[in-house]
Amino acid sequence: MTQHAYAPAYPHNPIQEIFPDIYWVQGSIRIGFGLSMNRNMVIIRQNNELTLINAVRLNEHGLSQLNHLGVVKHLIRLGDFHGLDEQFYIDTYQAHFWSQKHHVTYPALVPDSVISASTKPPITNAEFFIFETAQYPEAALLIKPAKLLITTDSIQYWSNWHYMSFFSKIILWLMGFRLGLFIGGPWLKRVTPQGMSLQTDFERLLQFDFDALIAAHGSPLTCNAKKQLIKVVKHTFSPNKKVP
Repeated sequence: MTQHAYAPAYPHNPIQEIFPDIYWVQGSIRIGFGLSMNRNMVIIRQNNELTLINAVRLNEHGLSQLNHLGVVKHLIRLGDFHGLDEQFYIDTYQAHFWSQKHHVTYPALVPDSVISASTKPPITNAEFFIFETAQYPEAALLIKPAKLLITTDSIQYWSNWHYMSFFSKIILWLMGFRLGLFIGGPWLKRVTPQGMSLQTDFERLLQFDFDALIAAHGSPLTCNAKKQLIKVVKHTFSPNKKVP
């Protein structure tokens, strides 16, 4: 096995079940001196097999809890700007790695299965969505029985500032982050090609049948996610809004 220098297991909450056989754990990451923020991992269980989405490294107690749920078989990367802990899970569990091609962040991670809109996920009754206009890979995953949409940075819901350091709160506030459901402003600016818009991507996404949402940051939104997102998309891409 190739040895890698893994990032440490930063502080995190216990694994919690949010829907039958769907779990999440809120962790954290230190992004600089005095700067930290939260991040989430979703765990899907089918029979005895586990699929991890938006990987967050767990401490020994967390790994024991994870192993008690089942056997880690698949690892899904939905967004380009995440991936810090994926190599740890690939090496530890020999997990099958799913992602889009041509990631800029952690480009050495080569997918075993390439995600596209037509790719069948390793989860029954699930479907991938691709932000086709984005100039950096970004996807979402719909878990149909739960009407749950899993995202990374594109759409987020924050109900609190948990695991956010004081200085991080100030910086994020100045960047426009607020509690509630929103499209990530810095993400949208970075992935939007010059002179173009992701409005049609979000309009396609709104054709999906979902009611709940959980992103790589923030908290689970267990109901009315689509209704809220319709309003957010309309506001974000209104003619009076400046194009990123």
